[in-house]
Amino acid sequence: MKPLVGLFTALLVLMTSVACESGKNSAENPFLTPWETPYGVPPFDKIRAEHFMPAFERAMSLHDAEIDAIVANDDEPTFENVILAYDNAGQMLEQVELVFGMLAAAEKNEQLQALEEEIMPQLAAHEDRIGMNEALFAKVKSVYDHRAALGLDAGQLRLTEKTYQAFVRSGALLDEAGKARLAAINGELALVAVKFGNNILAENNRFVLELDADDLEGLPTAVREQARDKAREADKDGKYLFTLHKPSLIPFLTYSARRDLREKIYKAYLNRCNNGDQYDNKQLVNEFVRLRTEKAHLLGYPSYAAYVVADEMAGTTGSVYALLEEIWGPALERARQELTEMEPLFRADVPDGEFASWDWWYYAEKLRKQNYSLDEEMLRPYFSLENVQSGIFFLANRLYGITFRPVSVPVYHPEVTAYEVLDADESHLGVLYFDYFPRAGKSQGAWCGNYVEQVYRDGERVAPVVAIVANFTRPTRNAPALLSLDEVETLFHEFGHALHFLFHDVKYRGLSEVEGDFVELPSQVMENWAFEPEVLKHYAVHYRTKEVIPAHLVDKLRRSELFNQGFMTAELVAAALSDMDIHSIENYEEFDVEAFERRALYEKRGLMPQIEPRYRYPYFSHIFDGGYSAGYYFYTWAEVLDKDAFEAFRESGDIMDKRTAERFRRRLLSRGGSEDGMSLYRAFRGKDPDKTAMLVARGLMERPVPEADTLAVAPIIEAEELREGER
Repeated sequence: MKPLVGLFTALLVLMTSVACESGKNSAENPFLTPWETPYGVPPFDKIRAEHFMPAFERAMSLHDAEIDAIVANDDEPTFENVILAYDNAGQMLEQVELVFGMLAAAEKNEQLQALEEEIMPQLAAHEDRIGMNEALFAKVKSVYDHRAALGLDAGQLRLTEKTYQAFVRSGALLDEAGKARLAAINGELALVAVKFGNNILAENNRFVLELDADDLEGLPTAVREQARDKAREADKDGKYLFTLHKPSLIPFLTYSARRDLREKIYKAYLNRCNNGDQYDNKQLVNEFVRLRTEKAHLLGYPSYAAYVVADEMAGTTGSVYALLEEIWGPALERARQELTEMEPLFRADVPDGEFASWDWWYYAEKLRKQNYSLDEEMLRPYFSLENVQSGIFFLANRLYGITFRPVSVPVYHPEVTAYEVLDADESHLGVLYFDYFPRAGKSQGAWCGNYVEQVYRDGERVAPVVAIVANFTRPTRNAPALLSLDEVETLFHEFGHALHFLFHDVKYRGLSEVEGDFVELPSQVMENWAFEPEVLKHYAVHYRTKEVIPAHLVDKLRRSELFNQGFMTAELVAAALSDMDIHSIENYEEFDVEAFERRALYEKRGLMPQIEPRYRYPYFSHIFDGGYSAGYYFYTWAEVLDKDAFEAFRESGDIMDKRTAERFRRRLLSRGGSEDGMSLYRAFRGKDPDKTAMLVARGLMERPVPEADTLAVAPIIEAEELREGER
């Protein structure tokens, strides 16, 4: 076949050119030679920042040659010589991008920072050259137009349709002027995203609250020890340092009796990249909105949100708003009730002041202790990081039969650990890295991603290499890392993403990804097990006494499940609404970022001044440099699915039922995007998702009796019907 001849020719040219370079250069660059590492993991011990640019250049050149071979083929366009050949192209580039992207988020240095600014616009231009290649698109369109007559199986048909739609969404139908402008926009957006993220990293690292022992009133011993260790690292013995990283910030806001200091650190957190200096992101936010709105118009959409959501399960922005607004009112009402309960405690300390956003954590914790005799610090000793990880491994084994074996492989930082993941039949499933603690070069938050994606090569499954990256509480000199309840839940969440990656068994690369508002289902469903009594008894063990968490503490934890849910739901949905609003702008004019947010949340929707949205625009990394633009609603949309999915386990009579887990794995987790998300969900659940379980879990409605448990997810169903109509 001519495509294969063209590909072999391209590979021969590549190999010859590499050989013609100095042997020293090619031998030293691990991206230009096969990886001789255990399980095919990246050779982190050999990778250096200076290796990336030559690797990117070589990979883009090879990718161009592969595309040229498809275009040059004179045979009648078929699935094999166009769609499959395109799907197989660019594997080297994808591999370099995966490693670079993960390292730039987890272990960034000045070299990687500079390289990001240089390479990201080049990668955007490379993608546009391919996505707007008229000759290539003509062949893709030919196969797409004749797909019904080609005898394609379900996977081939879906790959053909997804490939065609990806080209259309990349501008393949635009005229030359439109394509040129879209390419320019994509290049600018790539650079703006890099600058935005680098500014946040700088702001996260530059603020430090330096205190003396007299300033620590109310802070538990463990929190003080963390701050003292941080000060020692900075050669400030006798001092206590608090930062904007969550393991430092949240305990301080929760326990510090010094209201003035709570205000200082929280305002520093809220005003990141909003201080009118070199790290201010407000103008970059304007640039994002200007460019994204113009991009949407070029592609035929009224707003960028409409462009994004059209390719998701939701289908329309109206469906997204309908779900968010339905939750918003009850969440605000519940938050107001929570504030009313906290007011007497606040008045006892501050008779004449006004309850502020930096007071919420402090008085919420006081209220929890008063109402439930539960203090989170009394729980931490039962949640050592080692025990929580063991508990997750136990749960995965009970559900899916998989096991985890520590392995010695190259790592990119001494704190990183790695495990081989073995399937129930002890076959190799993949490798899982853990990177748990904050560092200066690491972005905030927690995430899970691939260093190597699952693919099929020569008929054999290439196992994925996955990493969970977090910013958890560090161990101290006197204790191991003891996690907060939120950190425990976060680890279960990210492990759910990891299982989704590890279980992938998808034939075509183009069918690997799922819709954005589906992607959080596998992660969020894992959170449901975190504090179930049957699971807790297997991992919540006191790190000193080795005592399993006693029943009275489990009972208190269970009874307090709905505590503070109004606040947590309101801040989450506020961020999702502000994301949708800013990306629903149809006619861009330069705007005041702070004023826009204030109007959207406080004036238009009545958000209480005592609650800030989970993210404000200048540091809203998810939507500006994190891939969730017009998509922060994903978490709420997927919560409908995850809570309903967990009901399937409850209905089985055993929350660790192996049959239900096997069905969840085979019909949903392993399938990638081989079908649309709603079809995958229905294949597992046997029915449409029901949002009752989500509303009950959020404390926004009482659990109805079984006969009345029939509330459907109208927005999701409507979106699915719309998508079927479009097909």
